[in-house]
Amino acid sequence: QVQLVESGGGLVQAGGSLRLSCAASGRTFSNYFMAWFRQAPGKEREFVAIIRWSDADTYYADSVKGRFTISRDNAKNTLYLQMNSLKPEDTAIYYCAAGTPPLVITNTAGYKYWGQGTQVTVSS
Repeated sequence: QVQLVESGGGLVQAGGSLRLSCAASGRTFSNYFMAWFRQAPGKEREFVAIIRWSDADTYYADSVKGRFTISRDNAKNTLYLQMNSLKPEDTAIYYCAAGTPPLVITNTAGYKYWGQGTQVTVSS
């Protein structure tokens, strides 16, 4: 069975950095897109970044472009999100997700697999 397990969340001051990991297991993801979403209290889950597993092509939400970097390690079957210059508005639960094309990348409905989430809190 497919499992996505996030880790790396925590409490950090504004301007700081965190690296999230998502360990994937249960199948090969070579034809998948892997994404990060986040959900702040009282808000809808929103798209953060996506990577095509086969060629590492990436796309980011405008709110994180230039500050966050999504990457993957084929050998470890692990997805990463390097978050720099963190802001209090980045505070949320961060989820990794996996889906196959056709995919509306910003729409949560298109993703078949989800992790349980990891909390990121940025203090001002």
